[in-house]
Amino acid sequence: MKIGVPKEIKDQEGRVAITPDGVQYLIQRGHQVFIETDAGLDSGFSNEQYQQAGGEIVFAAAAWTVDLVVKVKEPQESEYRYLGKQMIFTYFHLAGVTPNLTRELLKKGTTAIAYETLEDELGALPLLAPMSAIAGNMATLMGSYYLAKFNQGRGVQLGKVLGKRHGKVVVIGDGVVGRHAAQVASAMGAKVFVAGIDPANMQQAKTALLPEAEFFLSSPAAIAEQLKDADLVVGAVLIHGEKAPKIISEQMIRSMVKGAVVVDVSIDQGGCIATSRPTSHTKPVFVKHGVIHYCVTNMPGAYPRTATIALSDATLPYVLKIADAGKTSLIADKTLAKAINTCDGNITCKAVAEGLDMLDNYRPIAGFK
Repeated sequence: MKIGVPKEIKDQEGRVAITPDGVQYLIQRGHQVFIETDAGLDSGFSNEQYQQAGGEIVFAAAAWTVDLVVKVKEPQESEYRYLGKQMIFTYFHLAGVTPNLTRELLKKGTTAIAYETLEDELGALPLLAPMSAIAGNMATLMGSYYLAKFNQGRGVQLGKVLGKRHGKVVVIGDGVVGRHAAQVASAMGAKVFVAGIDPANMQQAKTALLPEAEFFLSSPAAIAEQLKDADLVVGAVLIHGEKAPKIISEQMIRSMVKGAVVVDVSIDQGGCIATSRPTSHTKPVFVKHGVIHYCVTNMPGAYPRTATIALSDATLPYVLKIADAGKTSLIADKTLAKAINTCDGNITCKAVAEGLDMLDNYRPIAGFK
């Protein structure tokens, strides 16, 4: 199969979908790999390294004119012209973005295979986990940075000073993002509070990872109370494939201390904070009701070397499986079929169709042959 790896063009996005080692592996298995010029430079991988691995360095159009395109982020508007009947394997987050991309995918008959809806046999999200971990780590680090007074923050340092904890961090969600954000905050020395919905899950996290954090059941009243004196709030809510629910209301934001910071890691799926809107690494924050909002939609892109290696390690087995199987066998594969969001002009993921109010375009993947 012909596999293309375009250079990412989203703002300050330095990741690349496949490492040279991954390219070599795919070629050894009989596939052709076309890498757009300089696609790996920001992650520390040169054109020469890809060539030595057996890949062919090409211009953008040739990286898209293939059977399978492997990317990191969703196609940007300037890339829509490259869409066709190829398969594209990447983070799409269709329920959380404007419907324009979905309409283009439907119009072009593209098979969109989304990292974030691919589930393993246990129902976990193996391709979302590594980037969620990096984003969770970043959430606390970025929040700490913007709490500095020179950033218009309230001037609170998250950390221990002579054994005493300073700064209050509230994490909404106890999944991969939430746990990583809470672990970093606790290790720095902040006072950490984590909201979850499953008491057993929270107890396991407290025992195994976060003995010094306080866990509480997520409810509007409980969250509102915790936010009143929070210095940093991390929104880490995820529902598989769906638009994120607005767990934190505008009134809750109004009640927070001026100069506090919120980091909405759920922004890819529309955000779990009512006052959030997408931002970029170039302009990462805005202030609403005196609260600094950090809502960058490609957070792990800030650390492309680490993120690329972690992502490629996770995706490569599935890239190979898709390339070996082809589209027809892909549809019949129970694991991979769940990752298909659009196919032959239809939305095949119900959560996406509901999130975009496009149920008229929904057709279950089970109906395809």
